[in-house]
Amino acid sequence: MENSWEQSVTYSINTIYLLFSAYLVFVMQLGFAMICAGSVRAKNAMNIMLTNVVDAVVGSISFYLFGFAFAYGNSNPFIGTNLFALVNIPNENYDYGFFLYQWAFAIAVAGITSGSIAERTQFSAYLVFSFFLTGFVYPIVAHWVWSSSGWLSPNSSDLFLGSGSIDFAGSGVVHLVGAIAGLWGSIIEGPRVGRFDAYGKPVPFRGHNAALVVLGTFLLWFGWFGFNPGSFDKILVAYPGTPDEGNWTSIGRTAVTTTLAGSTAGIVTLFGRRLLIGHWDAMDVCNGLLGGFVAITSGCSVVEPWAAILCGFVSAWVLIGLNILALKLNYDDPLEAAQLHGGCGTWGLLFTGLFAKKKFVNQTYNSGVAVERPYGLLLGGGWGLIGAQMVEILVIFVFVSTTMGPMFYALHKLKLLRIPVHDELAGLDISSHGGYAYAPPEENHPRSYEDYLRMQDDQS
Repeated sequence: MENSWEQSVTYSINTIYLLFSAYLVFVMQLGFAMICAGSVRAKNAMNIMLTNVVDAVVGSISFYLFGFAFAYGNSNPFIGTNLFALVNIPNENYDYGFFLYQWAFAIAVAGITSGSIAERTQFSAYLVFSFFLTGFVYPIVAHWVWSSSGWLSPNSSDLFLGSGSIDFAGSGVVHLVGAIAGLWGSIIEGPRVGRFDAYGKPVPFRGHNAALVVLGTFLLWFGWFGFNPGSFDKILVAYPGTPDEGNWTSIGRTAVTTTLAGSTAGIVTLFGRRLLIGHWDAMDVCNGLLGGFVAITSGCSVVEPWAAILCGFVSAWVLIGLNILALKLNYDDPLEAAQLHGGCGTWGLLFTGLFAKKKFVNQTYNSGVAVERPYGLLLGGGWGLIGAQMVEILVIFVFVSTTMGPMFYALHKLKLLRIPVHDELAGLDISSHGGYAYAPPEENHPRSYEDYLRMQDDQS
């Protein structure tokens, strides 16, 4: 009886921890909404905030019906084929709290993609790609890496390259997936009207509200403490031979590495951009900070704090370099989402393959039991882990490109993707949503949706 009572207490505490982490991750949706709103022009603020709401509500239905089953059904190494609509949940492996936590991750992916195609996309296209991305594309990648039956999973009984890919909280599964989807959407749509002049030189389109960007950044920082440490799922797991250490120790360390990587990236971006543009830019620093968080998300649980500082340092320059390259290629991403989440996410996966510590890998994936498995290449762990990390990067790029690319192209050919030019110039708030997030910026702007329609009739 006493043993049963102890098991119930342990289960209850672990469930409370997981649910609290899920709530923190969901707060990130608010952070995304604020950053997106502040990073676009005022005439599109309502539109981008609505898309973030849509990502959550549409993602809830698609992940409930299909996504969770594709991700965590334990039928084969490539895709799950049971647990649709949470049938047979709870069971010996999963309960409702685990579903909620994974759902919060799924809707974050669509939010990343939304940023890449902001200010020029038809609202109906958001509904289509959000459902497809959270219900099919993301869950399959999650199954490969996070399900115990996934072919790339570090928890598999048959480890790929003897290691599996360590992507603890999703530098690849979440951030790279969302970034590659957004990359193809932005390329197929093309730049916003006026973003580049006749000679191909970029025209600055500054976000309209730095306060919202800073607020969103702090909300995301807060939520990342559920995103990374929360990915342990359980907190009451003691490590053998060390009664004072357990998952609670690793969870604390993961929060520290997350903070150090983001902070270092923010500082480096602050001074790096100061050298390049001649002034201190708050929005650039916020994106640099987030780039550090994205990069450390893969290896947050398996690296030393000093390595997290190195991770953040490099991620800042990755983001700065990719933003310069994007402008040279006339690539237009209003939120820098492909560069931030894609570039820094890729670096994060490689970083883990280089610096994962043997002891921490065993703690994270074997509950502290000493097991021989590959770890960081630069720490003497061999090529198995870094090889698995490279494979994850490659398969994510190929799979997301071959699913989301054709979907965006089909929407484009059906004229369902990009908003008409006159609607884009007027702003999506008035042309698609019947009003503004704020008062009209100029007297000659339409004051209501009826005014907008009347002006369109007069022009025709």
